[in-house]
This record gives sequence, C-alpha cells and structure tokens, in this order.
Amino acid sequence: MQIKILGASGFVGRHLGRYLSLHDADVYGISLRENDTWKSQLIDDGDVIINLVGKAHDHDRRATENDYFHTNLNLTQDIFRVFCSSNATLFIHISSLAAIEEFESEKALGEENDCRPVSWYGQSKREAEKWLLAQEVPEGKKLIILRPPMIHGPGDKGNLGLLYKFVSKGLPYPLSKFNNRRSFISITNLCYLIEQIIEKSDLLESGIYHVADDEPMATNEIIDIIKLVTEKSSIKMDIPKWLIKLVAKSGDYFSFVPLNTNRLKKMTSTLLVSNQKIKDALGIDKLPLTAREGMEKTIQSFVVNKR
Repeated sequence: MQIKILGASGFVGRHLGRYLSLHDADVYGISLRENDTWKSQLIDDGDVIINLVGKAHDHDRRATENDYFHTNLNLTQDIFRVFCSSNATLFIHISSLAAIEEFESEKALGEENDCRPVSWYGQSKREAEKWLLAQEVPEGKKLIILRPPMIHGPGDKGNLGLLYKFVSKGLPYPLSKFNNRRSFISITNLCYLIEQIIEKSDLLESGIYHVADDEPMATNEIIDIIKLVTEKSSIKMDIPKWLIKLVAKSGDYFSFVPLNTNRLKKMTSTLLVSNQKIKDALGIDKLPLTAREGMEKTIQSFVVNKR
C-alpha cells in the first residue's frame, strides 16, 4: 500500500511515517513548499492521502487571521480537490478538538455536540471541516476527518514542556489549586488508530471521528509522573487562583511571561473527549497504551533529551 503524507516533516508526520513504514506501507512525504509540483505527486500512484498540514502554534505571536485560514482552510481545499482527481481512495484529514471546543467540557464530547471554536486556529479548523463535509466525495472514495485533543510524545513541543520544566527542576508548582481532568492522545495511540483506519477503511463511513486515549488525566497526576520519572520532588505552592489568573493575564501582553490566559486554561480546565465512535467502528476494545503509559513514555523522552 502506498501512503502519501502532507506535513510529513512535523511532529506527527515524523512519528506516523515511521510507524506506517514499520507496518509494511510505502510512505512518501510530500512538501507543499515545492510550488505546484506537490499536486502532480499526489495524482500519481497512491492509495491513501493523509493531510497533516496545519497552523497551530504561534510562539512569536506574529500570525494573522489570514495565516490561519490560508493554511488550515484554503490549503485543505486545494489538497482535497487534488485527492478527488487522484488514484487514492482514502483521504484522512487531521482536524482538531479545537474545532468543537477549546477550553472546557465536563462531559465527554461526542462528534454530535455543537461546535464552539473561539480562536482563529479553532475557527479555521472548523471551517475546513464544514467545507469538506459539504463536498461530494467521488464514488469509490472515502473522507475521514479526525479530531484529536492535545497530542504528545517524544519530540513534543506543547504545554507539557512547560510543566516538565517546573517539576523536573524542583521548582515550586504554582497551579496545584486547580483540580482538573483532560483528554490527551499519545502519538503511539494516534498512529495506531490511523493505521487501523487505513487497514479497515471499509468499516467506516465518511465523516468526523474523535480520537483520544481511553482515559483522561489530571494535571496533578501528570506532575506525579514527572516526579517519579525524574526522581525530583516539587513543592505544590498554595497560590490563590485569582493571583495565578492575574499573572496569566500579564502574559497576554508580555512574551517573557511563560504563562498566558490561553495556556492557563489549557493546563487547568477540564476538557473530556469520547473516542467510542471510532473504537466501535473499528472493533477496538482498548488502545495499545493507557493514558498513563503514554504520558510516562513522553516524560521519559524529555529526560533523555534533557529538555
């Protein structure tokens, strides 16, 4: 089987390419930076196209609304049009949980829940979903849209890195007042699900599917894992929530402050996701790694790379 990955040089793309190659697939990474040559590369022989292209992180805070919509919507439209003309029969588009909810849900979100994106990232991802779902998928082809929550694993550059730096250095952890649970997905479980989708695509209907670990995790549980793996002790500071929120607010205006409002919400709010639809469709009982096993694997990679 020949699989073509757009965005193969990114965090997910590197892991997914290796994973699928180990499962006897011919994997080709395609770059959109090569002007329009990527279009001819997609039209050539191939069975599956996976779109990982997307703009999520804005570490320099310079991205505009147009930057997000160009990458997450316009490029997705271009890629899907080429898919429709190609020999590929399966198009897997990686969207985001941010397309439905970005900060908080005490109830595990299903695919049928109302969408409430807030940021340019979430809004652009949702607009791409709506556009794709409105298209007529050619006969014999299938469209699968995946919505993952925070993805983590070796090489991860997300919010887990900030948490790890606090705890691994023995610094007092200032967010212990917040008691929350969140759904994550380890890169191992995500790669496994994508491989299963490719293998069993005949069992799936075109549409949106949530992907997540089987269990949510509390931030305090992640802290305990970091302490266990690094053999470091960290004092949990009893700082009032109002003061933490004030510091985060200042981070919205000053980039040298390591915490901002959005990052605080993502680290301290409860956001749960149900993965039952995709598991039922594929006949999966349990994912390869528990949420804790996946998190331990990620934290161990931080230690090895001395993050």
